[in-house]
Amino acid sequence: MRKTINCRIKSLNILRYNLSSTSKAKVTIVENPLIQVTASGDLPVTTTLSVVDTASKEKWPVFRVMDPQGKILEGAPSPKIEKETAQQMYRVMGRIQALDDVLYNAQRQGRISFYMQNAGEEATHIGSAAGLHPGDTILAQYRELGVLLWRGFTVQQATDQCFSNISDLGKGRQMPVHYGTKELNFQTISSPLATQLPQAVGAAYANKLKKVPNISVVYFGEGAASEGDFHAALNFSATLETPMIFFCRNNGYAISTPTKDQFRGDGIVSRAAGYGVHGIRVDGNDLFAVKMATEEARRIALEKSCPVIIEAMTYRRGHHSTSDDSTRYRSVSEIKHWQDSFDPVVRFRAYMENQGWWNNDMEVEMRDSERFAVLNALETAEKKQKPPVEELFTDVYHEKPPHLVEQELELMEHIAKYPDHYNSSGH
Repeated sequence: MRKTINCRIKSLNILRYNLSSTSKAKVTIVENPLIQVTASGDLPVTTTLSVVDTASKEKWPVFRVMDPQGKILEGAPSPKIEKETAQQMYRVMGRIQALDDVLYNAQRQGRISFYMQNAGEEATHIGSAAGLHPGDTILAQYRELGVLLWRGFTVQQATDQCFSNISDLGKGRQMPVHYGTKELNFQTISSPLATQLPQAVGAAYANKLKKVPNISVVYFGEGAASEGDFHAALNFSATLETPMIFFCRNNGYAISTPTKDQFRGDGIVSRAAGYGVHGIRVDGNDLFAVKMATEEARRIALEKSCPVIIEAMTYRRGHHSTSDDSTRYRSVSEIKHWQDSFDPVVRFRAYMENQGWWNNDMEVEMRDSERFAVLNALETAEKKQKPPVEELFTDVYHEKPPHLVEQELELMEHIAKYPDHYNSSGH
């Protein structure tokens, strides 16, 4: 009796673009057939011994719509975007940068404990967020602030979280930039790398069982793809056929480790074939390309009930966090090169100016208004009280178990016994 094993090597959906000036840019779908592998060995046979040299294989192409000067490439798909939508996208990009500037400096002044900037990756945020539906569940890492802002998260909410005050939706129990909001279907960020990946598979599987027309989207850096949770999540998602997107920000560095020291394969998207899932590689500094790639990935994920990997090729221009000095492991000239040549905000502004949708006066007004809004939110957040100490023991259980009740009582007695050591007036 032969036992049949179904190895489903699904369509590798690649958004292909040849960067030569004479070629056409278009979305194509490259499909591999369903292969039935049996125990008796129904695989192709060869009598020639050969070892595959991966270094000689063709690399996965990068889908691009705009050149660095904001011009649509010949043969590229039309963005099909309205003026008002484009302007709103650009304003939210400016909002990200205003928050980065003000809150980074606030950390340096000792007003908040920690911060992580988003510089260089703004197009991955806004492009992907605009390609999703509000009902899609998002599980992010810690550099996706723009996704939240596009969904309606306010500057005040972001600032309240970074100050861990009484208005913080996380009740002061998370580090700064670890946002989360149930209303916007954005799961609270967790510090340990890659823990959100298997959780996203579970969220997608729940959507599948409930038969709702939504997916889950999980964001992570290429460094997190070296964690075991990444591989477990890919395998689970492929075998359970969950409708979801794995969105990888390949920004060149896992904190201080460059990609050449992280892996030897062709980035992250090439792993799609090994797990039998779909894959797309896109220029992460091209807002339109990211949006189109996300829309296509979402369509496929829902129609075929399957996972899709998007690898967005971008660059982390700022330090990894306020605990990092990136000039210790990369040159200032490298950072400047990326800023001068591939900045996603500059590229998108150039596109709008080419369309007659933006000018210097609008730029000054936008920058001033966004910065003023952040400064006002910072002053407001700083004046608010901290959450009550009792919140340390809430929300994990529907009813507090005896051991938590005992711990809470001990803490309150300790604070009451040594009031001079624990100033609770700000709570």
